[in-house]
Amino acid sequence: MLGFILKFVLTAGLVYGLSMVMPGVALGGFSSALILVLVLGLLNAVVKPILKILGFPITVLTLGLFLLVINVIIVKLADFLMSSFSVDGFINALLFSLALSVVNAIVDLVVD
Repeated sequence: MLGFILKFVLTAGLVYGLSMVMPGVALGGFSSALILVLVLGLLNAVVKPILKILGFPITVLTLGLFLLVINVIIVKLADFLMSSFSVDGFINALLFSLALSVVNAIVDLVVD
């Protein structure tokens, strides 16, 4: 349980840091980062599997590159659901989702 809480808070801190560094990404504060991590987790658990099933033929045709578009859709949905989180455009959402994936991989290596 302690590992989960540590991973959650560390990811929120790194998401907040990403929002400060990346142009086109705005986040209200650290509390908004905590909520964003929850929203992204819920969207990844509920919406992402549905999008993967629906987009499977396109994913096969593009040799998996369509999964990046699915990640952008998830980030833009979080942008739509949260008033304190804003991502401007497709490219910024793509860069944010890629950076978030790298950050999550690093957090998983450190905490586990």
